[in-house]
Amino acid sequence: VQLQASGGGLVQAGDSLRLSCATSGLTFSNYALGWFRQAPGNERDFVASISWSGITSYAASVKGRFTISRDSAKKTVNLQMNSLKPEDTAVYYCAAVMSRTSKTRPGDYALWGQGTQVTVSS
Repeated sequence: VQLQASGGGLVQAGDSLRLSCATSGLTFSNYALGWFRQAPGNERDFVASISWSGITSYAASVKGRFTISRDSAKKTVNLQMNSLKPEDTAVYYCAAVMSRTSKTRPGDYALWGQGTQVTVSS
């Protein structure tokens, strides 16, 4: 089983980025998927999650700016990030857990990608 995150980069405040996480080796429809982020010196924080049926949850800090989606044909989970702010700077991780419902705590997830750096300059 493998999760591979991509799409990070250096952008300016107000710009957009789209992160993607390719999964392999798992039965995609059985998994809830999530995105987390970790800034230096901070804990890994919840960003967004999506259940097998497409029900989404968002952290208050990103609600209305970020959109999580899943593509069953490609077995990917995506995070569209708009109106980026310097405080969004972090390493972003995708995660998966065999569950019908979405999860918001890092400890709920069993599978993790390697992380992709997002840096937003002011």
